[in-house]
Parts: sequence; C-alpha cells; structure tokens
Amino acid sequence: MRLPEVQKAITGDFVILPCDLISEVEGSKIVQQWLTLNPLSVSAKTGQHKSGMGVFYPTQGLEGISHKKDETDFIATVALPQPPVPAPSGSLRPDVEELVTSMPTDTLRDLIEEDSSKSLKIRQSLVAKHGRVKMKTKHRDAHVYIFPRWVKELAAKNEKFDSISEDVLGWWAKAAWQDGLGSKLGLDEILGDNGGESSTEDDLATGEEIDISNMSSTKSSKPAVSLNDTATLFASRVNTAISTPSDHTNPPPFLAYVQPSLPSTVTAPSATHPLIRRIDTSAALLNTSLYLAKQSQPSHPLAHEHKIHPTANIGMQARISTEDSLVAENVKIGMRCNVKESIIGPNCEIGANARLTRCLIMDGTVIGDGVQLTGCIVGRRARIEGMKPAEPSAPNAEGSVAESEKAAKPKKKKGAAADADGEDDRTKLTECEVAPGFVVEAGTVSKGEKLMAFDTEGDFDDDDDDDDGDDGDDDELYV
Repeated sequence: MRLPEVQKAITGDFVILPCDLISEVEGSKIVQQWLTLNPLSVSAKTGQHKSGMGVFYPTQGLEGISHKKDETDFIATVALPQPPVPAPSGSLRPDVEELVTSMPTDTLRDLIEEDSSKSLKIRQSLVAKHGRVKMKTKHRDAHVYIFPRWVKELAAKNEKFDSISEDVLGWWAKAAWQDGLGSKLGLDEILGDNGGESSTEDDLATGEEIDISNMSSTKSSKPAVSLNDTATLFASRVNTAISTPSDHTNPPPFLAYVQPSLPSTVTAPSATHPLIRRIDTSAALLNTSLYLAKQSQPSHPLAHEHKIHPTANIGMQARISTEDSLVAENVKIGMRCNVKESIIGPNCEIGANARLTRCLIMDGTVIGDGVQLTGCIVGRRARIEGMKPAEPSAPNAEGSVAESEKAAKPKKKKGAAADADGEDDRTKLTECEVAPGFVVEAGTVSKGEKLMAFDTEGDFDDDDDDDDGDDGDDDELYV
C-alpha cells in the first residue's frame, strides 16, 4: 500500500480483496452495511471520520470442508450500540461488532510462551473502556477490507507496517482504546487534517437544513424540535452511524462482520449459513472444490453449467458420478473408468480401467491405464504412468517352444495372494500431491506424500569447484 503507484491510484474510499477467496455472501451486502454505518451526510456535517470494516468467518463445523489443520486468528470484539430500528431480515447488522484486538493464533501462542506465567495479559485500559469483550479463537480473517481514504496515509506514514491484516488492523484496533498509541502512529496529524476526505462530502454540509417534522402527514402536539437539538428524534440511517471520539489521536472504530458459528445441528453451508473460505492450503483447495462440484444450477450461484462438458469423450462402460463430479472440456476418459466425487480439468486424458475417488485433476494431466487415485491433487500437465509392461521371458538354450512357454507361465497363487496378483503392477496414490509437470513412474505406491522434482545440479557443481581448489595432500575419498 506504500508503493507510489498504489498511493496515486487511491483517490477515495477503497476495497481490498484477496485472490484466494470463495464466498457465498454477496459483496454488495457488506458494502451496503458499511455505507449504512458510515453515511456521507454525517461525516460531512459533523466532521466524523469514517470507520473501516473487515470480514471474519468460522473455520470449524462444516463436514467435508473444515480441516483440523485450518489456520485461525485470535480476535476480540465488543458489541455496537443497538440501532433505534431493528435491522431487517437478512441484514448483516446483528453480526457487525467493533474489533479491539486481532492477531494470528501462532502469534498468540508465541506471546503466551514468552510470558513467565504462560498466560495472556490484557491491558487495563481495554477493560476500563469496554466492560464486556468477546474473544474468539476459531475464526479467521477473510482479508476482505473496506477502508476510508485516510488509511493510505496511515500506511505511508508507518514504514514498519509489513502486513495489512497484522499491522494495519492490529494497531488500528488497539489505538481506539489504548491511550497514546494514536499519537505514535501519527493519527493526530492524519485525522487532524480531516483524514483526506474528498471535497464532495464537504459540499453536503453547505445544503439547507430540512425539518422532517414539517413534511410529516401526522401532526403532533409537541413543539417542533430542530435536528441540531437532538439526533435521536427520528429513526433514520443517520442515527445508526457510529460515533467517533472528538480526540484526533483516537481513530474511529474498526468494524468487523463476524459470521456466527454454526450450530451443532448444521454441518453444511446453507442460505442462512453461507460459505466463506480462503483457499490457501491444499486441503482447503480439495475440500472446497469437491463441495462446489456437488452444487447445481440455478440453485447455487457458483455452480458449473455442465457436470460433464459436451466436448468430453467418454469411453464405453465408463462410470462417472454426476452428482458430485465435474468433467471439463476436451477430456478423454478411457474404457471402464470409474470416477467418483472428483474434478477433472480441461484437456486431460484418463486411461482405461482407471479409478478416481475424491481427486482434483488439473488441466493437461495424463493418467495411464489402471491407475488408482484416492484423495489426490494432481498439478497441471503432470503425468502418472499406468501399469508396468510385462517383461518378455528369455528363451531357453535348447529353443524349445513348449519349455519356454512353461517357463514364462507364472505360478498360481492361493488365497489373498491370488486376488492381489493383478494389483501389484498398478500405480496407486492415496492422499498425495503431485507437482505440476512431474512424472510418476509406473508401479508407484505412495500415501500421504508430495511428489515433486528436486534440482540437484547446483550441488554437484559446488562440489566440483571445491575439489578443484583443494591440495592433493588434503584430498579424501568418500564412499
């Protein structure tokens, strides 16, 4: 945000979005809620500065999507004053709170470990200003932010800020209740200069005062009261604005839409509990992709138009579970393949008798005959070779055809060995990740591994350089 190009591009209030977000919540709802709590008329007439807003979602409770290793953040929030008029049904207002502390859970653990009493210490100024603070450890920052214009000056003034989520949010939330912190961050200069608000908002203050009571068709015996005398006479959007302290060293509160945790009876996203997820781990990528594969149009906005693309070439006797699978364009699937709860990207080739279960196959991948994949993620243009070719048997010295055929004929196996005889040469991967462009050799059997190439040429070059510079008496031979 401190880059000159970015500073020049920001000319007003702005929104920051991540590139790894999946959200069933409409972005317009979040922006509308922020505008409701920060009306232009109030900020122009009263000189109040606009607050920011972020989004936090629960990480636990979704069957098939939540993972035990999902990253979380530690957040502390306080309730906002209740509006005069209850929020309409479907509004985000009941779940909007003020953020007072935010940090990654790993940072919280480090602070507890460094403390001699192995506990988290809370500043007295936080408790003095907010008597009731809610702390959550199972939510995560979605990296969706709505910032007023003056935040760009805050980022430019503090060169030690490296992260928006940890530094800008963390220090902003603390400065709202920690005395003296705002001055150290330079907020007295930033907010004292009207926070760089646009001149269009100042123009709103020059308009005439409108007495709404004179426009009402319902007459009252009470004397008319000017809007300058009271701010709570009429219920309007203006009255729902968040009041800010008069001290310029204290910034306006940072608002947070904290999505409520799922009740124990709900295990899947729904209209009342929409999905919000950051896809920054392999487990999140696989689980969320499989969840979207189960959705269908027009009931879900993120569902694909075709479960099996019309350009896909499906072999005879191949079985594809269309309820929970997706097959993209120009895909070739061989005979007697079995695809269940999997996603196959465009331009992929699947060999005959292959079995795919809970897999994500990215575009351009080639999978050989008889390959078995379970819970795998295969990168782009990777190649997984199929069954090993049968080794030709060498003829005997006498050249007898009967004896050579007898020698080539394998011995019969009994019990379980006989059932697994044809499975020994198959390539089997379970819960593995295959790097883009990597080639998995035929007959590979692996579970829970990351298959990728390693560049070792530089190591050998360094060894050669060291050998050239050593004396002959010091040379040693390593076996």
